[in-house]
Amino acid sequence: MATRHISACVDKIIENGPDALTPGEAVELAALPDDSLIDLFFGAYTIKKHFVKDRQVICSLINAKSGRCSENCAFCAQSGHHKTAIDIYPMKSEEEILARGRMLAAGGAKRYSMVTSGYMLNEQEMDTVCHAAGQIKSQTGMTVCGSLGNLTPVMAKRLAENGISIFHHNLETARSFFDQICTTHAYDEDIETIKMAHAAGMRVCSGGIMGLGESWEQRLELAFTVRDLGVEGIPMNFLIPIEGTKMENRPMLAPMEALKCIALFRFVNADRDIIICGGRMGLKDFQSWIFFAGANGMMVGNYLTTDCRDIAADMDMVHSMPSFSMR
Repeated sequence: MATRHISACVDKIIENGPDALTPGEAVELAALPDDSLIDLFFGAYTIKKHFVKDRQVICSLINAKSGRCSENCAFCAQSGHHKTAIDIYPMKSEEEILARGRMLAAGGAKRYSMVTSGYMLNEQEMDTVCHAAGQIKSQTGMTVCGSLGNLTPVMAKRLAENGISIFHHNLETARSFFDQICTTHAYDEDIETIKMAHAAGMRVCSGGIMGLGESWEQRLELAFTVRDLGVEGIPMNFLIPIEGTKMENRPMLAPMEALKCIALFRFVNADRDIIICGGRMGLKDFQSWIFFAGANGMMVGNYLTTDCRDIAADMDMVHSMPSFSMR
């Protein structure tokens, strides 16, 4: 019965288009027993191969400005509302940003994101980001991305004009669960920033963090929200409980639950880039399974405040996968 339902959903998506799955059908997939997980992964892989083909996205970042964020996101080590052991520093210099970009490009990264803590950049910080973007592009050939907080239309236009091709802005979780995670700004402010980035001509990556205490229905709510917003990429993160945050005592997701999240997001977002980012180390020996569960990209070279696997080991894993072309 479970296998037939999975196969029917796969056939429907392939025959009727990437947005064919309904919320009700997705909830039914999430409710299937654990002994059908391999079938679910195979279904997600089939959908990925049909729509995404061999596109493999390799992302990297620099934590260009760390800590003292005004927002109270319950999971975040950089929130000024929490007492954590992270490094705190203002915006890095343009040369520091370029040096890390050159190193990550040499390691095999194809995209490079400047990431800053805080609600919104000030004018001086915007100058640094805009100047660095052009240099990164010309010196490394990487696609330049920015995860820079909320925007105004003027800021979005300026970033696009100065070489930021992709704007990253996570919704983090479902609207129905957001007030359990953050109360210092409204969900609609994040939605509006995504729309501004699109209006300025940038592609948008927007996803969230699994394992914050949300239900399967809320995970799917997020999956459909980003689908409806037309984002081109979906970063998926898995909570790393950090001492000093409100989430410090939450358990990490089991590897199979994390992989199930990836598969369900692929069923809902058949033709989008699904990129596995923070918390990937929690998959342990199953890290390569992200590609079989429906993902077509990953972050390499460490995250914002936590470490990743050695970039060479990650690239060896990617190169061992069949028929992928990196972007």
